[in-house]
Amino acid sequence: MTRRPAEHGFTLVEVMISLLIFGLLAAAGVALLSFSVRAQTATGAKLDDVSAMNRLTSILTADLAEATPRQTRSEDGGGLPPFTGEAGAAAAPMLRLVRSGWSNLDGTPRASVQKVEYGVVDGALARTAYPMLDGAAPLPPTPLLTHVRQVTLRYRIKGAWSDRWTGTPQAPLPDALELRVVRDNGIATRQLFFVGTGYGRRIDDRVG
Repeated sequence: MTRRPAEHGFTLVEVMISLLIFGLLAAAGVALLSFSVRAQTATGAKLDDVSAMNRLTSILTADLAEATPRQTRSEDGGGLPPFTGEAGAAAAPMLRLVRSGWSNLDGTPRASVQKVEYGVVDGALARTAYPMLDGAAPLPPTPLLTHVRQVTLRYRIKGAWSDRWTGTPQAPLPDALELRVVRDNGIATRQLFFVGTGYGRRIDDRVG
């Protein structure tokens, strides 16, 4: 008399343990994926922020290095000094200057010098350029650095610092400019720029 082989299966306890292990593995996989997405997002935001700071530094370095003592006129015909600077973002604009070396790649009939302004617009440190030196309306501002809480400027002349700069015929340009920016996250960046010396050195000191 032959005996049929017994039919083996999983008990309820074994099934529950298997489901528990699968659930733990799935939860770990979801947590790892979520962490990777958050890390990638944070890294991308940090890289964008560093790129924006480098872009601001490069543009401001070029503008200040090429600053030239050329007076201009406003839209209403009033005379403007070649370089004016305020203490910070409370003034609009907080910095106005005339720079030389304006590249003309498309051969447009215009001057090689340009009037530019800096100010805080909607929480961003922005640069405003003028198509013409005298009497022209400004172009739309270009945001260079966003999430800006506070901006402070100082100007150096003959070894002394001043919170404002108006210039005189004898000293139309300062020797250097100090820019201190406090971001929304509390990080403060302090930078020093030479003025009117061509492309020169820059000192960068991060605080906080």
